[in-house]
Amino acid sequence: MSQERPVVSPCVHVCALDDNDICLGCQRSADEITRWGRMDNAERREVLARCHERAREQGVLI
Repeated sequence: MSQERPVVSPCVHVCALDDNDICLGCQRSADEITRWGRMDNAERREVLARCHERAREQGVLI
C-alpha cells in the first residue's frame, strides 16, 4: 500500500500579509502558513477550503 502524497502548499510567492494577517498571495493566515509543515493532509485540505472562501469573499478568484 502506497503512502498518500502530501497536499501541496498553495503558496504563489506573493508573500505579503494584510491587516488581518492573511497572505495576499495564497489567502492563508500567518498561523496556517507557519503550521503547514506540521499539518496532515486532512488539515491541509481544510486550510485550502478556507483559502478558497477567503479568496471568493475578497473577489480574487479568477
